[in-house]
Amino acid sequence: MGQFQCTKDHTFNKMNNVEFAPLRSLDDFLLESARFQTPNYSDLERWGKRVKENLIYYQSNYFVLAILMFLIVGLMHPGQMLLGISSVSGLLVLYNYLARNQRVVSDLKKNHPIVCLVAVFLAGYLVVHLLGSVLVFIFGVLLPISMTFIHASLRLRNLKNKIANQLDKAGVKVTPMGILLDELGMAFEGYKD
Repeated sequence: MGQFQCTKDHTFNKMNNVEFAPLRSLDDFLLESARFQTPNYSDLERWGKRVKENLIYYQSNYFVLAILMFLIVGLMHPGQMLLGISSVSGLLVLYNYLARNQRVVSDLKKNHPIVCLVAVFLAGYLVVHLLGSVLVFIFGVLLPISMTFIHASLRLRNLKNKIANQLDKAGVKVTPMGILLDELGMAFEGYKD
């Protein structure tokens, strides 16, 4: 319990000092001054470093890009997107309920096997019927993630990028992407306290 409290306080203090990275210019992000090159796939460490540093440097641009792409997919298929969001949310709530009440579910299966069989068939039909909407929602989420990864993989770093990343490594700035990478275990060596 004490270890959890210490970690919780540490995370809260880290979240208290968060600075949002500035939005980089479109020229720097995509257009004329941007330089792109395919990474050397045989040197995975260098490629990973390029991706991490671009994620840190362009994090605000990636956030805006993700919102815009999600909205574009949502505007192209608004009904399916809303149905997909509500379906995924409903499935998560149902899974959470079933995971917390396993004893009730096992008693229900034991006492009313026909009702459970009908419920499983109805749930299966509902999943198949809503599969297109769920796929639209998943596409709306995965498209921005894949575009972010592609850009971060192909974009060569410039001097501003390297300076900003050195500040983040030194712990001078704590950014949302830095915290996310830290939680995923991909933080910079100097980032952790």
